[in-house]
Amino acid sequence: MPNAVARFAGFAAEYDAARPHPPVKLAEVLMQWAGAPAPDVVDLGAGTGLSAAIWAGRARSVIAVEPGAGMRAVAMRRLGLTPEPEPGAGSAPGSGSAPAEGATRFSVLAGTAEQTGLPDACADIVTASQAMHWFDASRALPEIVRILRPGGVFAAYDCDWPPCIDWETDAAYEEFATRVTELETTRGLRPPHAGKRHLQRITASGLFRRAREIAVDSQEQGDAGRLIDVALSQGGAVALLEAGVTEDEIGLRALREIAGRRLTGPRTWRWTYRVRMAVK
Repeated sequence: MPNAVARFAGFAAEYDAARPHPPVKLAEVLMQWAGAPAPDVVDLGAGTGLSAAIWAGRARSVIAVEPGAGMRAVAMRRLGLTPEPEPGAGSAPGSGSAPAEGATRFSVLAGTAEQTGLPDACADIVTASQAMHWFDASRALPEIVRILRPGGVFAAYDCDWPPCIDWETDAAYEEFATRVTELETTRGLRPPHAGKRHLQRITASGLFRRAREIAVDSQEQGDAGRLIDVALSQGGAVALLEAGVTEDEIGLRALREIAGRRLTGPRTWRWTYRVRMAVK
């Protein structure tokens, strides 16, 4: 059975180019809920830094924690960090420093949600974007509470797939996603996946004083080509194609045909982000 880190190895740049950017309004909601106008933020399962980047100019500091080396490398470039020397030359792997004096201080560290390596009570806000379903919640939630300050906020958020674009294209994408899940499960290619019942797991942990779920919308522009890139940024599709499954079998060829016919130019994509927030 593969793990979630291996699932996304080898195509970090393609992932970064295709995936949506969380909306800035999400950061504003979390700052208001935490009562922290210039928070210290920890982003878990940070990937290529798409979620960490929305805090630029808002947070005092952001620590992006990511176990995948390829993802960390892209995140460092995205966040404007200068890579430090390799281990053995006086630095920790995956770390870096921001060049701008007085701006949000970014760093990218190797670690997991279950074992961040961070000190107690170091964060006002902890986030997990498109990531909590890969966590072992029984270990990750106590770790999150440990690094949060009293009154700090944890937020796990995911966007709905696919974005709302066009009814026929949306339906084709949903069929593609269903086929990918079925095939990767039957072939043993899907890592353990906890599903998206994040609010229930957060509440059941008994570790937080208050938890709730809200929805935040986001708009981007995209065409048929980008939609196929988004489809190919999903780890299951990549794993199946590498295993010799055809584009026809996973529904990618049908999605490509329908998107090419329906999306003849850039269209507005409407993403819905489901945000589960909890207060320590």
